[in-house]
Amino acid sequence: MLSSNLTSSTVEPPQNKRTTQYRQDLNGLRGLAIALVVVFHVWFGKVSGGVDVFLVLSGYFFVGSLVRRAEHSSPSPNPLPALRRVFVRLFPPIAAVAFLTAIASLLLLPRTRWADLADQLTAVLGFFQNWQLALTANDYLAADGSVSPLQHLWSMAVQGQFYLLAIVVVLTTASVVSRTRPELLRATLAAVFIVLAAGSFVYATVMSSHDQAWNYYDSAARLWEPSVGALAALMLTRWNITRVGAWPPALRTILGSAGLFSILLCGFFLDGSQQFPGPWALVPTLATIALIVSGTGGGDKPWTAAVLAHPALAWLGSFAFALYLVHWPILIFTLVVTGRPEADFFSGALIITASIAAAHALRQAVEAPIERGNRARRPILLTSVISGLVIVASMFAWQGYVGSHSTGQRAADTLDIHTHPGALALTNGAKTPRASMVPSIFDASLDLPATTLDGCIADFQQNNIVHCTYGDENANRTIALAGGSHSEHWITALDELGQSHGFRVDTYLKMGCPLTAGDGPSDYPDCVDWSNSVIDELATTATDFVFTTATRPSPDGPGDVTPEDYVNVWRELGQHGTQVLAIRDTPWLHYDGVPYRAVDCLATATSPDHCALPRPDMLSDVNPASAAIADLSNVRLLDVSDGVCGPELCRVVEGNVLVYHDSHHLTASYVRTLVPELERQLGSATDWW
Repeated sequence: MLSSNLTSSTVEPPQNKRTTQYRQDLNGLRGLAIALVVVFHVWFGKVSGGVDVFLVLSGYFFVGSLVRRAEHSSPSPNPLPALRRVFVRLFPPIAAVAFLTAIASLLLLPRTRWADLADQLTAVLGFFQNWQLALTANDYLAADGSVSPLQHLWSMAVQGQFYLLAIVVVLTTASVVSRTRPELLRATLAAVFIVLAAGSFVYATVMSSHDQAWNYYDSAARLWEPSVGALAALMLTRWNITRVGAWPPALRTILGSAGLFSILLCGFFLDGSQQFPGPWALVPTLATIALIVSGTGGGDKPWTAAVLAHPALAWLGSFAFALYLVHWPILIFTLVVTGRPEADFFSGALIITASIAAAHALRQAVEAPIERGNRARRPILLTSVISGLVIVASMFAWQGYVGSHSTGQRAADTLDIHTHPGALALTNGAKTPRASMVPSIFDASLDLPATTLDGCIADFQQNNIVHCTYGDENANRTIALAGGSHSEHWITALDELGQSHGFRVDTYLKMGCPLTAGDGPSDYPDCVDWSNSVIDELATTATDFVFTTATRPSPDGPGDVTPEDYVNVWRELGQHGTQVLAIRDTPWLHYDGVPYRAVDCLATATSPDHCALPRPDMLSDVNPASAAIADLSNVRLLDVSDGVCGPELCRVVEGNVLVYHDSHHLTASYVRTLVPELERQLGSATDWW
């Protein structure tokens, strides 16, 4: 959001007598905001609220500049001049960072990540990356080496979209009002932005409790923050509160102090990734308005204005946009190279230092020459456009290459067990002939459970229960497959067993939602309500068994655990007379807490064993669910761990079959090879065969 310096550095027409003096304190506020963004990203892995500060400042500076131009020139509905100014200021530095990030990605990231990165590069250059991230449900949380080095640029997309809207609103309104009552321009625009802000705020509030992952990136939910800044620009002059003496010094000091401390402490007390841009985003938004207001009116400024105008903060503010652009890819690539899950104090200090140096260089090489309009301006613009075209062309070329090396179909549908025994190499000692791995590294993402392909799992946005039936649909015996995606990936085996042994499989699945009893904890708020609905429905349904997961990776160390909340679910189901088949979860791939995809490792490893992990790091010696169900007679445990991991290692390829299609979900092909082992255990647990 740091391109709020876009308009603040624009020279206003000299005849504009109402233009306020250059606000060095607001330039320092940009410096403080970018400092908070960088420090919280690097050392705390949190959202600081600095981005929200920049959103407000963007609305304040940009809309203020548009209105002043409209008031002191003949209003024209032609948006091209304003769009050209926005493009000239924003696109070159973004294109430079995108191009350099692409080069670094080619050198440091496995080729299996290039396709996703290519999509993001195009989204960045097209200013729609926020939608791309929202559609792929990428949460903006702590950085690690598995995160995209371009993920932070979602905010530039939101800001660019606001600029387009603001240009249309201001120019259209000015064109209409100037014909009748030009003195009402600011009042009319204020009314428009009040409506926009109110509607956006209500929408963000509703969505924050419904789908926060989408809400965080949604332009409609973010619109109210720059709109509040726009209202400040429109109303401060109209109400004549910028004159000397308009604000009592004590009130200005109170406002400034409250605003500054709120911004400084916001990141420590609020979880921006989970609470913004909902109602809690009022804290950084109103704090920014308080600092804008407290520094107006001439006369003696409050102490906060003097602090913000400090040369150090003003210096940071002068290249805040560039610093925002470069700090995240430098952080991510550093974590990729070091293989660490986060930056410690020393490496973080080096990252921040390198980011400041790179940002200053970007400012001097790209931004400053464009602002000065010297002879380098045209070559820089031309180079940025060419760079963008090269990136887009390279994206299509790589996508074409991937397409030529992909079958485009699910390997599980044509799997030959004789050449690709998979888990049978572990459970039955089947010989593994020389053959290529299936699915290939480019087909892995297609090897998904039938429920995903059929739309039979509720996504993050859905609260309702999605019902589908597999196996023998006409059978009297029933297994209910319930929970999240780690329950889901067993549908491949259950469907086959249901058809061969005469039972139906009814699905109750939702992404990211293992069954949760009562008000138990969950990464996704909707999971609690969804789980309660599923448990209530299962209690009234003629289901012989509920099939769900029994464990998950230990959050505090090696091995796996059975969360108490899982036990509560089984106990509640038992009270309704429901029998449970609880299967031990499969290992999750990670190095020192950083998840990695099997295909990414295989793309660079000289041997599949280089991607393996020690079994004791992934699985406890004894299934932890055994002790957890000591007093529960309705739970029967299933454990196919020996079909996923060898005695010492958990490999990502067994019997010529890729085990994982990502970092923790089994491929449908590998689950097919687990059918004989699951058949043996399931028959014993149910006494059906």
